[in-house]
Amino acid sequence: MNKFKFYIPVIGFALLALVMWRGLYLDPKELPSMLIDKPLPDFQMTTVEGAAITKADLPNEMFLLNVWGSYCLPCLIEHPTLMRLTESDQIPVVGVNYRDKQALALNWLDDNGNPFQFSILDEDGRFGIDLGVYGAPETYLVDSEGVIRLRHVSVLDEQVWADKFLPAIEQLKLEAN
Repeated sequence: MNKFKFYIPVIGFALLALVMWRGLYLDPKELPSMLIDKPLPDFQMTTVEGAAITKADLPNEMFLLNVWGSYCLPCLIEHPTLMRLTESDQIPVVGVNYRDKQALALNWLDDNGNPFQFSILDEDGRFGIDLGVYGAPETYLVDSEGVIRLRHVSVLDEQVWADKFLPAIEQLKLEAN
């Protein structure tokens, strides 16, 4: 029994070293989502403008769900890309105003332009929690059946659009045919 006590710290150290060695091969930019290939959660909320909104009001086509806030500087960086997507009718964009005040969100949209068909007001962050949001900005690609197909955490710029979203959209279009 006394010999076994000597090996306990050695075995513990070996297990810890194995776990840490495995961590070296993980991508720190990859934030997994349990909702990929699952439907958007149900909700009953209001838009930033104050209109009642539910999951049934979402577009019946593929769309982007963009989590943003007036306090979010990276959201300002991705804003021109969202405006371009909306103005060119490439894909509908729905916003989720995450943990923000309604008046601040309205002012921000007035000052910077509104790329959203509508923006869900999530002042307490409960809908964001249901989505698994880490913070703003995050963008989800949702298919025409309301299933989340892709999640991007961080700024959605033109490079990310071309490298990540366009191939996913093309793949979903091929699968639909």
